[in-house]
Amino acid sequence: MKQNILARLRHAATLILLAATAAPAGAESAHGIAMYGEPALPPDFVALPYANPDAPKGGRIVLGETGGFDSLNPYIVMGRAPVGLGLGSTPLTVETLMARSLDEPFTLYGLLAESVETDAARSFVEFTLREGARFSDGSPVTVEDVIWSFEKLGTEGMPRYRVAWTKIAKSKITGPRSVRFTFNQEDRELPLVLGLRPILKKAQWEGKDFTASTLEPPIGSGPYVVDTFEPGRFISYRRNPDWWGKDLPINRGLHNFDEVRYDYFGDSGVVFEAFKSGALSSYRETNAAKWAVNYGFPAVQSGDVVLAEIPHGRPSGMEGLVFNARRPMFQDWRVREALIQAFNFELINRTLTGGAQLRISSYFSNSALGFAPGEPAEGAVKALLEPYAGELLPGALEGYALPVSDGSEANRRNMRAAMKLLGDAGWAVENGVLRKDGQPFRFEILLAQGAGEMISVASIYVEALKRLGIEARITAVDAAQLKQRTDAQDFDMMPFIRAMSLSPGAEQTLYWAAAGKDQPGSRNLMGMESPAAEAMIARILSSTQQADFVAATQALDRVLTTGRYVIPMWYSKVSRLAHRKELKYPAKLPVYGDWPGFQPDVWWFED
Repeated sequence: MKQNILARLRHAATLILLAATAAPAGAESAHGIAMYGEPALPPDFVALPYANPDAPKGGRIVLGETGGFDSLNPYIVMGRAPVGLGLGSTPLTVETLMARSLDEPFTLYGLLAESVETDAARSFVEFTLREGARFSDGSPVTVEDVIWSFEKLGTEGMPRYRVAWTKIAKSKITGPRSVRFTFNQEDRELPLVLGLRPILKKAQWEGKDFTASTLEPPIGSGPYVVDTFEPGRFISYRRNPDWWGKDLPINRGLHNFDEVRYDYFGDSGVVFEAFKSGALSSYRETNAAKWAVNYGFPAVQSGDVVLAEIPHGRPSGMEGLVFNARRPMFQDWRVREALIQAFNFELINRTLTGGAQLRISSYFSNSALGFAPGEPAEGAVKALLEPYAGELLPGALEGYALPVSDGSEANRRNMRAAMKLLGDAGWAVENGVLRKDGQPFRFEILLAQGAGEMISVASIYVEALKRLGIEARITAVDAAQLKQRTDAQDFDMMPFIRAMSLSPGAEQTLYWAAAGKDQPGSRNLMGMESPAAEAMIARILSSTQQADFVAATQALDRVLTTGRYVIPMWYSKVSRLAHRKELKYPAKLPVYGDWPGFQPDVWWFED
């Protein structure tokens, strides 16, 4: 027996020695990882800087959403999942290996994983799970669950997961709680991307079709579990009192409500009325004019409702109306530019917001990552773009700025510019109808039912297009139809929103790369194909210095904006939140402000 024990000890020592000698140079385990530089928080940090570690637990928050849901699997193309389960919101039930700090451009700290390891080249990443990590049913989170989740999402999940999966050359279990992923191409962001992949319970899906829509909620390891729900009406999440991670520093002061509930309504106007009546706990106002005039109702005057403005330092992102460039009429950039000229932003802004909103000038405006409107490309940005000069559209190198109208309904100067562009593209007015090769210029603007403000925007735009001989019609569909048609790229023009961070990375490939544009559910909604954009994304992903990263992002911003794929609308430098007085949030705000991970995560209930 003694000899067997000694033999095992010698064998274990040999394995440890081999592991040490096999580790790539510069690789070491750490509590966190940053895209550039080092994490701001030390290994012994107590809580995130914008969380209140002493926040009381209890109470509930009820939030309103428009539309509905018919599935509880948020990771597949089929069906529409509710807020709180997956991407597009803060996942409440399913956790990731690491968690993001909203007070840093892109830094992750250990969540399910106690540590992360990579080398200087970031040619691999190794995660070590926390010993006590458990799913809500009490079973342990294992490295097998991690590997299965990555593969299942990468092969059968949403297209957004596939790009990262194709960059993994191999996965290997390196210990009872550790797993290593080795990469087949350079992508310095990939360790962070994988750190944010949801980890599902493998055993739950045995014998089931992962791609099929279902009303069985995924078993996760997060702070909440699905409590009750009615498809299309509401979903309630109940805080798990046995949550394994409640005492971790990364979670201290977070997930304080006993219940988080989302109620669904037909349109945003009804959501607001529900909030005024007291049925909802908080309401996010996106219209500056409404914020100024619609919030004098009795609950505000009595102090039962508090009005808060949350500043942020993130890029504007892009919000507007997107062209489907797969459609023949929109494949010519001159046509897209003509329709941008015809969009009278100044009139629309004055009509709907009293002129209070700022217009988005580019995808990364309001940050150092965006280019200066009208200014020519210079220095490193110019050097990055010049090899693609032959394919770039006018303005990318010379300078580009959105047209500005005089605010009048006629908008004569811009409409003349639009008509000239359409003529150059082969379109001409015949008997009041714009035609090319005998075919009239007509298209559909696809909207969601209840999208009141966007319907108003589109209605003003449709009237302007009539003066060019263009027939545009508005079609409003329910949430299920909208998702189905969006996933199938079955639209001409529709609303478009892409939020941008201070550390753009692999998600840019999902947004703009040609490879996946024709896949169902593709996030390349406009169907763009641009080798220049993809080269700039590759440069972003391979940059090791901040200056190089900024130049590549500014170059990408120029390519996207001058591609003229979206008619930009407005953004705000603050989020406007009206909430019940019992709801509180910390005085210290993160650099990203009101962003997924802020409400309801750091809020609490206090009488």
